[in-house]
Amino acid sequence: MNTLQNKVAIVTGGASGIGRATARLFAAEGAAVVIADLADAADVVREIEADGGRAVAVQADVSSEADCERIVRTAVETYGGLHVLFNNAGIIRRKTALEIPVDEWDLVMAVNVRSVYLMCRFAVPAMTEGGSIVNTGSGWGLKGGGNALSYCASKAAVVNMTRALAIDHAAAGIRVNSVNPGDTMTPMLRDEARQLAEDWAVFEKDAADRPMGRAGSPEEIAAAVLFLAGDASSFVTGSTLVVDGGGLA
Repeated sequence: MNTLQNKVAIVTGGASGIGRATARLFAAEGAAVVIADLADAADVVREIEADGGRAVAVQADVSSEADCERIVRTAVETYGGLHVLFNNAGIIRRKTALEIPVDEWDLVMAVNVRSVYLMCRFAVPAMTEGGSIVNTGSGWGLKGGGNALSYCASKAAVVNMTRALAIDHAAAGIRVNSVNPGDTMTPMLRDEARQLAEDWAVFEKDAADRPMGRAGSPEEIAAAVLFLAGDASSFVTGSTLVVDGGGLA
């Protein structure tokens, strides 16, 4: 459909999971994609280029002000502008208030919340033709969850930051929305099982305990992000799109 033809997009956390699937989908839809991740995303770039798309990888820490500025600068200098920002980078620590050390709390907040602020701080001025910002929240940003205090708090912050950003930048033609996945088959989901010392088969079964009877795929979340990123959602801003197979319902 080429819904992002001639657009430039940034995807943070693009080396794996939802970010990887979204970067590939954006490129397939015509966007030039800057893939930012603490890990090396060169293999994602190769996959996109093999399919005829355009992409560049930036190894960066999205909790760093200098790195966030560098990500946006790379988009502008390499492709001539910026139209879409997908703030997707995130981490989780499955611990209660009594268990999580202060440094881990700060790390979750830095990666999940501070990064959204920093990326928007540099991306908004670069969106001279207007644009779309999509932030990854979570079902646990809308309700509580067990053994995940810092994650729940951080994703609730992302959801309400999204609303505030939407109000602040609508006059500049910039829409801001959040996509809120339920359990999705990503490396992070497997890492949660490891953190909780749970058998993966049991953990996977629990993740499927929702009306649709399964966890989501990264590609399904990416499709929702594409909707929010493109012109099909031109009158949508400040919204909270839940993509979780009915779990929150």
